[in-house]
Amino acid sequence: MEPLETNSSCSNGSLITLSCLSHRVVCQVISSAVPADSILENGTSDSSWITRLENNYGFYIGLGLAVFSSFLIGSSVILKKKGLLRLVEKGGTRAGDGGHGYLKDWLWWAGLITMGGGEAANFAAYAFAPATIVTPLGALSVLISAILSSYLLGERLNLLGKLGCLLSLVGSTVMVIHAPEDEEVTTLEEMTSKLKEPGFLAYAAILLALCFLLIFCLAPRYGQTNILIYLAICSVIGAFSVSSVKGLGIAIKGFFAGQPVLQNPLTWILVIMLVASITTQINYLNKSLDIFNTSLVFPIYYVLFTTIVITTSIILFKEWVTMTVVDIIGTVCGFLTIILGVFLLHAFKDMDVSFGNLPQVLQNEQPAPVTRDDKNILIEVDNSSIAPEDKPKVFMLCT
Repeated sequence: MEPLETNSSCSNGSLITLSCLSHRVVCQVISSAVPADSILENGTSDSSWITRLENNYGFYIGLGLAVFSSFLIGSSVILKKKGLLRLVEKGGTRAGDGGHGYLKDWLWWAGLITMGGGEAANFAAYAFAPATIVTPLGALSVLISAILSSYLLGERLNLLGKLGCLLSLVGSTVMVIHAPEDEEVTTLEEMTSKLKEPGFLAYAAILLALCFLLIFCLAPRYGQTNILIYLAICSVIGAFSVSSVKGLGIAIKGFFAGQPVLQNPLTWILVIMLVASITTQINYLNKSLDIFNTSLVFPIYYVLFTTIVITTSIILFKEWVTMTVVDIIGTVCGFLTIILGVFLLHAFKDMDVSFGNLPQVLQNEQPAPVTRDDKNILIEVDNSSIAPEDKPKVFMLCT
């Protein structure tokens, strides 16, 4: 192609000649626009650098926010616990007995504000990183609170607890290495099309039916005796809360980019769904904590909740479509490793096991000493000092 022949001026009405080997075309300029390159050079484009930053480093921003959120939430537990302990030292009424003296302690408020900041960071993490990676990393908050409590609160972290922390850290690292990438969903219109897909609609209908079955049929009958009922309700509802958080994260980014997200009905539908789901989760989680052992509630809830959230992300955002078999296996193995670590950290936290007494514990037939710090335990023997052969026996004579 021959060089372009242009007039010296490119104002409106001027002619531009385009020539090639066999044709010659004359074009007339009818309107002018500022080239995109000059916009970038002048710095007048406010959203271009944000878009490029998100495209290049969005995953790492979400990952950093998730880890930072876990650190804040784990630290907030320590601050609030310190405030409650100071209340007891001053002779105030404990919170468990209905007292509210902790509201006058600045340390407790510092813990509450820290927890709010952690939840806000976790909320923002869903806007940048896949839910498949953000949700499992919530286990790091447990690891951080366990480590800080051993140094700041004098609580003992036994050998199994340390092993659980190590496994949780290894599992989180493996999941980050093999983490899936989000399918491109940048606007509420794209989010709406995802929510309307038949696969997700069928999945959501199954979850709603299961939720109504648990709440209205199984919970009144078996909720007080079966630990899985209340936790299953919280976990199933979690699929809707995490989807709402993900959608609202997209809406917030669109709002700062100048998009009319407030006029979109999906924004307000997501807000209502988020408030309703979180309220229901808190209600049934409190019921479960009030009845059953905390050491059992958290690991079971973590496994159920994270499994359902990962399944929801797979169906809604197609996060696993572009993953290789090695990445899929690595992600599943990392998640199972985190589950094992969380289980070891909670299920055996009251056992007196350390490197010093480990040989005696392994050789001794008697179980390791247990100090229960929960007001409720799952199974309790009324009088363990009575040997089985010394307990009263009942004989039945049949004729």
